[in-house]
Amino acid sequence: MSYLVLARKWRPQIFADVVGQEAVVRTLQNALRRGRVAHAMIFSGVRGVGKTTLARIMAKALNCLNESDDKPCNVCEACREITAGSSVDLQEIDGASNRGIQEIRELKENIRFFPTKCRYKVIIIDEVHMLTTEAFNALLKTLEEPPEHVYFMFATTELHKVPITILSRCQRYELKRVSFPALVDFFAKIAAEEHVEISRRAIEMIAREADGSIRDGLSLLDQIFSFGGEQVTDEDVAQVLGLVDQRIFSNFAEALLSGDLSRSFELLEKAYTAGIDLKRFAIDLLAYLRALLVCRTSHQPETLLDVSDQELAELRELSVNYSAETLSMLFQLLFKGMSEMQYSAHPRLVLEMAFIRAAQVGKVVPASELLSRLDEMIKSGKAPVEQLVSPAESPKQSTVIVTARPQVVPAEDKQPIRGGDAPQEAEPELNGKMKRLEALVEKIADPQARSKKDVKVAEQTHAKDVRKNWDSFIGYVKERKPWMAQVLKLCENPREENGELVIRFDNPSDCTLLQKAENVKDLSVYTLDFFQKDLCIKISSRGSGGEGQGDAILDGPKEERRALANDPLVQMTIEIFGGQIGAIRTGPRFR
Repeated sequence: MSYLVLARKWRPQIFADVVGQEAVVRTLQNALRRGRVAHAMIFSGVRGVGKTTLARIMAKALNCLNESDDKPCNVCEACREITAGSSVDLQEIDGASNRGIQEIRELKENIRFFPTKCRYKVIIIDEVHMLTTEAFNALLKTLEEPPEHVYFMFATTELHKVPITILSRCQRYELKRVSFPALVDFFAKIAAEEHVEISRRAIEMIAREADGSIRDGLSLLDQIFSFGGEQVTDEDVAQVLGLVDQRIFSNFAEALLSGDLSRSFELLEKAYTAGIDLKRFAIDLLAYLRALLVCRTSHQPETLLDVSDQELAELRELSVNYSAETLSMLFQLLFKGMSEMQYSAHPRLVLEMAFIRAAQVGKVVPASELLSRLDEMIKSGKAPVEQLVSPAESPKQSTVIVTARPQVVPAEDKQPIRGGDAPQEAEPELNGKMKRLEALVEKIADPQARSKKDVKVAEQTHAKDVRKNWDSFIGYVKERKPWMAQVLKLCENPREENGELVIRFDNPSDCTLLQKAENVKDLSVYTLDFFQKDLCIKISSRGSGGEGQGDAILDGPKEERRALANDPLVQMTIEIFGGQIGAIRTGPRFR
């Protein structure tokens, strides 16, 4: 007789044999005992979790001749025929190869006849989502009002592809992935029954690779038994499955978190020389870092991780030495590198660059901790809050926009800061910034330093071109003085010449009101706020020599801008965050 693979040999034949689907099994057994079995059922879930197996067990239970409540008995003639696959009243259809309307018509024609030997006819359609739309439509009426002697049972791995009209006529059973402990216990039982000596650690490696699928795990187990014979070692399992010992990932994580690039490259070379696929290696390393992060942040990591008790203890011991922000940053950098590997012709180079970036991160300090340290400095007397800024020196209703200098951090190393995330800084750079912060706070708190006037003003604002941004400027003015914006729309060819904003009108009456001193002053302030340039306003018209000038009237706004640029808080912000002044606005809207 030909060899029977483990996946077929150990297929459950009764409800008690089903692994990891306790809720579904209990529901089906209670439905049988109480006579409440639905005429159409659909089993969904990932591959190899028992969908078709449960449908076959239900077919035996419905036709079992045993009068006891414990069905199926697997002893009576109906049970034995269905188990052997020789029952004429059980029809299994592959939905992938029998997906057309013609096959469904033939099925409907056959179910009109009563069962030959069993109590009921049972129709099992595997991968039912593969049926065509026409085939599904042909089933609708039959599913809604089937003959009393027929039961329909469907199985699918993609429930979302089944039309809602079919789902509404079926009782749904969603099978979950089999848990890691259940897989380990089941595989250990099979190994004992097959008289194969294998360690618990090796079985855990197989269960982890099975990813919740019993059939996948049994196929791997079959392959390993063939390779190792009666004694299977951990090395045999790693060699057959192409896996890496978990210890290498813990060594990798320790090396990267401590910034030991040399050790990281040595471990990578060792894995590469052993013939391990680098993309698979990167995925497993990411899974290990995720496990570290889960152990650091979750109160019950064992419910989220498929690891043994020993591995869980090791993960907890390592994760407690690092903050969640540090582990999260390391994960993000390696995840980015792994994503780039998928499209690179040189995956090892990409992975090595990701290691370099990850090793340079160091320990990440949350922003909340930085702020708390600043608060402690202020409370300790180095910088009383009331001395940091006074209303006379910094008009609170004005606006200073500070932007980051692009050259401070290379674009490839920048990380976006989202809500709740901490800024990521290397430890040496962080210490340097904290020292500068302390020096600046002491300088601000020193009245003599605050009274000095020899501080150089750094008004490196972002100026705008007059011609290109004139329409936007009119919209800016309209928010403040609508009538002035309407007048400015009448001017022709506004331009900037030798530090002047030249505004010329065809009709002298159009600019009479605009040429008044108070209006010229307001227009000058708007110009300074919007264009970020010290422009003198020159208003003229055809046939008129009168011109409105905005020259000395800008002295007040200019002085206010200088005061804002020299404000200690602004200077401290620029120094700490490595920025520059982007814009200074003092117009009426900001007052």
